Amino acid sequence: MQRICLVEDEKSIGEIIQLNLELEGYQIIWKNNGNEARAFFEEDLNFDLIILDVMLPGVNGIDLCRQIRDKSKVPILFLSAKGTTTDRIKGLKSGGNDYLSKPFDLEELLLRVQVLVGKNTHELLEKVVIGSYELNFKSFNLTHLNSSEETSLSKKEIALIQLFVEREGEVVSRDEILDKIWGKDQFPTSRTIDNYILNLRKIFEEDPKNPIYFHSIRGVGYKFTA
Repeated sequence: MQRICLVEDEKSIGEIIQLNLELEGYQIIWKNNGNEARAFFEEDLNFDLIILDVMLPGVNGIDLCRQIRDKSKVPILFLSAKGTTTDRIKGLKSGGNDYLSKPFDLEELLLRVQVLVGKNTHELLEKVVIGSYELNFKSFNLTHLNSSEETSLSKKEIALIQLFVEREGEVVSRDEILDKIWGKDQFPTSRTIDNYILNLRKIFEEDPKNPIYFHSIRGVGYKFTA
């Protein structure tokens, strides 16, 4: 599940944004003042998108953006009642990826969020071929290309493979896998991931002890290559 942090001090706006993004399938963490957000970002920047109001109690959104950029390239969308060209340029120069003026159209916000987190691209990916198998992400069906024999994978296995396919060729850390697949409210261990990887190797690899798709990167995590 893709994670979005919303930093917005206006309760009515925050509630509307949170509700609609959750309906779209995102996990939302909402902070309602700049000081709280600043302390939070010192510990956690593992998000697919951060939505920042510019005018916040305590630390403003521009300064928060600069703080985030010192550590992370996570996409940042500014929301602000200050919508002049000068204000937008200031936001973008501080490290923001997009700037939406208040009041905004909710559908436009959702579309901008989709673009920034790449959700449209992910949703268009319906099938993938790994070795001798074709996997359908929507039906969870796994079909052997030679025998047409079908089986099903679990929801967690599907989510794990989808993450790897989206990040093909990149090293994905165990912490990131735990956060994105299991979420912050569950408490699996890194051994949980290892067991899932072992099972995927048994399914897809001709020789599970010498994998060509699901690679272990010692001390870090895993890398998928098609």
